[in-house]
Amino acid sequence: MSFSQTKVKDTITRRAKINYSQNRNAVTFKPETPPLIPIAGAPKPSYSYLWEMGDGHYSKEAEPKHVYKNKGTYTARLAVTNNYDNGKPPATRPKSVAVNEISDEEVYKDIASIEDQNGLAIQKNCDPIPDQQMEVIVSYQNMENYVADGKLYLFYNEKQFKNNNFELVDFRTYAGEREVKENLVATVEDLENSDSYLVSENALATAKKYKTTITEEDLDATLLEAHKTYKNATILEFDGANPGETRNVFFTVKTTPEMIKDTSATVTMRSVFVPNRSFKNHKVKNLEMEIVTSHDPNKMGSNGSFMNYRLVRFKRVNFKTRFQNNGEGPARMIRLETDIPEMFDKKTFQIEDMYPKCPICPKGEEPTTSCLDTIIKQNQIFFTFKNIYLPGSTQKNVKEIDSTKGFVKYSMKFNKDFHKVNTKSRTAIIFDKNEPIITNYATTRFSPGISIGAKAGYNIYPSLKNSKSYFVGATISPYKSYRWYWQAEFSNNINSYTGESTVTERMDQSTGALLLVRTTNTMSYNALNWEIPLLMRYNINNFVGVGAGIQANINATETTTNTSTIDIYEGKSPGGLLLSSKTQETSSKNSFTNLKTGLLFDLTLGAARIGPSFGARYVMNFEENFNYFQLYGIWKF
Repeated sequence: MSFSQTKVKDTITRRAKINYSQNRNAVTFKPETPPLIPIAGAPKPSYSYLWEMGDGHYSKEAEPKHVYKNKGTYTARLAVTNNYDNGKPPATRPKSVAVNEISDEEVYKDIASIEDQNGLAIQKNCDPIPDQQMEVIVSYQNMENYVADGKLYLFYNEKQFKNNNFELVDFRTYAGEREVKENLVATVEDLENSDSYLVSENALATAKKYKTTITEEDLDATLLEAHKTYKNATILEFDGANPGETRNVFFTVKTTPEMIKDTSATVTMRSVFVPNRSFKNHKVKNLEMEIVTSHDPNKMGSNGSFMNYRLVRFKRVNFKTRFQNNGEGPARMIRLETDIPEMFDKKTFQIEDMYPKCPICPKGEEPTTSCLDTIIKQNQIFFTFKNIYLPGSTQKNVKEIDSTKGFVKYSMKFNKDFHKVNTKSRTAIIFDKNEPIITNYATTRFSPGISIGAKAGYNIYPSLKNSKSYFVGATISPYKSYRWYWQAEFSNNINSYTGESTVTERMDQSTGALLLVRTTNTMSYNALNWEIPLLMRYNINNFVGVGAGIQANINATETTTNTSTIDIYEGKSPGGLLLSSKTQETSSKNSFTNLKTGLLFDLTLGAARIGPSFGARYVMNFEENFNYFQLYGIWKF
């Protein structure tokens, strides 16, 4: 049984309603949702929920019960995610809940502490799908021993992507947080060469890799690095946070239609929490999200999208396989059979994180406790969670849907010699002895990059015997392309040509003497010629490349000189006495003339992808019989 993530153009708006029953300040919420549309071959579809209670609390239970602390009217919201469902998520409308009486029997509970996450957490209700809405919750906790006034930042829309991925629709605060504006690049020049910036950048890179909350002291450097990474930021100030108090801020964002439509690309948001506005101490947390085309809890993703081929030789590429037990009972064994592209060095494989958390299984022994076993084969890696307990999403008394989910995150480096090719891999997920679930493909892609080349050579014109033509130029093409690629060029040709002399003779007796008048005419031509080829090239291997294309050239400047020499001899032949000799020279200059277009065929030998090589080219002009050969050397950088 297998399935893939397929985007469905659903034009029908489905709606979910918020229903509730109330006993004074105790409210039990219940959703009313439309029928699910199963995907052929996929597991049974289901809904997951994010309830926003209207007082700063939230719940992911299907039917949560909440006790309000104070009297008042609260606006409850619900975000519904459709898993394994062939349609769009149901839309919901907020619901007002009026609390007019407080009961002594119902006990209000404060927002759960996030001390185990170092006082800062950021989470989402679903993975991003282009042109859909999602919720992001940023939670912060005052872990100081005094009442604090601080700041909270949320950065989004990474600059590495041309288009924005997110549009902020709304944000909701419940503890008096207020939005402020500030110049995030005010200290750029001061920090550009500072050692503290370098330290902070490395720490932030670590946070991005491991998705943990880190504590930093150089706030200016952190904000500068965030500004270099992200286009947008929302900044909130807060006052009066008591020691140990936890607060939640809710952000509604819409993914743009232009969002990268890649079902494994990873995008991020970043939160920065400043507990006290008078000090530089702060915390940083990143949220990684895989772009998907449908909400499938079992998926595979990679951060290897649009990598720079020049810089990835020693880079670790992260992969993450996520899974969810959708059964009615717990899973005791989960096996992940993951494809490994050939370009990766399996000797550099290492596990970065996992859930359920457990140690690596001992080699050569049958484990009796929970552990993760890894087996590396030629083209696959098998991960096996043994002796675990992962509850099912439809299991009785399971209220927290996140407890039914798990993941494995691992990384590898590239092989010593690897080509600039895209890869794709996927995972077969097996819960106990059930049929495997096949995930989407996780892809790695390289950005084209730019390769500039220097080129020089000599042109040979078979139809012109006394011609000389040298040229220098430059090329631009994608960096180190594997097979097919486009290449554009520009070159300056210095052309010179001296035509054969023409001689005419006549007899002259006008003076009474017999004279021979001999006239010699010679034409010389000099031009600065601009040549612009555009060709499609193909690298047969690392050393041989071929290409074909079109080109145009025009004389930027040209000078034509005609020299005429008149010699007069006594007698009937030049062997007589030379009586006189006169030379007359005329020249004409023109600019941007003689436009020619044609086809070209090209062959290079040497370092075909990058570095030095030698080439030969034949150019066929369309209109004139002016074909020529070109021999050149080129060095691509």
